[in-house]
Formats: sequence, C-alpha cells, structure tokens
Amino acid sequence: MNKMKTSKQVLVIEGSPRKHGNTDLLSDEFIKGAEEAGHETEKIYLSEKNIGCCVDCEVCQTEGGGCAKKDDFQEIKDKIAACDVLVLVSPVYYYSVTAQLKTLIDRTYSALTEISGKECYLITAGAGDQEKYFQTIIDTYHGFIGCFSDMKDKGVILGLGAQAKGSIKDNPAMTQAYEAGKNS
Repeated sequence: MNKMKTSKQVLVIEGSPRKHGNTDLLSDEFIKGAEEAGHETEKIYLSEKNIGCCVDCEVCQTEGGGCAKKDDFQEIKDKIAACDVLVLVSPVYYYSVTAQLKTLIDRTYSALTEISGKECYLITAGAGDQEKYFQTIIDTYHGFIGCFSDMKDKGVILGLGAQAKGSIKDNPAMTQAYEAGKNS
C-alpha cells in the first residue's frame, strides 16, 4: 500500500529587519525544500508589518479573548492558527531574537487557545561559532512553543559563525535548512 504524503501549509515568519541577509537566505532554503516536497508556503517579513507591543491590558484574558490592539497582528495570528508548520526565523541580536519577533511572541499571549498542534522549527544565524552563543534564542523558542497545546519541536537550525551579510551561503546550515523543509 502506497502512503501518500499530505501537503502542508508552511508559514515562515522572518524576524530580521534585513532582507536577503543570512536568516532570509536560510529560510529561503527551507521554503525551497518544503515546496519541492509539495507543501504550500508563505513567508511574512515582520519588518513590513505594523505590530505594536503588548501593553498588558489583559483584555485578551478577561473579556473573551482577542487582542484590544488593532494592527497587523490579527492577520498574522490567523495565519499561525491555520498553518501546519510554523518556522520562526531570527538572527541573534544580543543572544536573543530580534525586537520584531519578540513583539510578535509577546502578542500571541492573546491567542493561547487559538494556536495549537503545529510542527515548529527555529532558524537562526549569528556571529558566534559555538552553540553556547545561541542558547538564549533557543530557550526563547522552546519557551514560546511550550506555551501552546501540542506544539512539536521539529528542529533548530543554527548558522554558526555567520555575521556578514551573505556569509551563510557556504555554511552547512544552508543544507540543513533545505533538508528540514523537504522533510517537513
């Protein structure tokens, strides 16, 4: 009996404010692999979205859910809720995610019951040449997906030693990103 692979909705959220930088190139490789596997993909550049910071008003928790702010977060939240595979992408900024991605993460507090059951990946790159320099960003990713029901960590792709724009091109992380996308 042949088992046919089911097409998945893959959502890539790019947290870098720099287009065509190292994490953007890595996420493109992930997308290439995912599309070759027959999946549908979409990439969102957070730097092109208007997403305000959480102000801890608790409206989302006390008044029936949903965020009180009216900005681009709602659109992104709906796409996260609808996808099968969620890929968070960020360069390492002072050992953690960019402000753009952290803002999105904080705002998902208003969607704790709407987001669940995703296969999740983290793609990151930075100047550090050892995994220890990426530990905070990895912990942030694990903490984030741990807040939601039935999220599955499918892997972390680290672009070690990649600081200059484009320096990731010969890095083993490019192949890892492609293979992760192909196997997602």
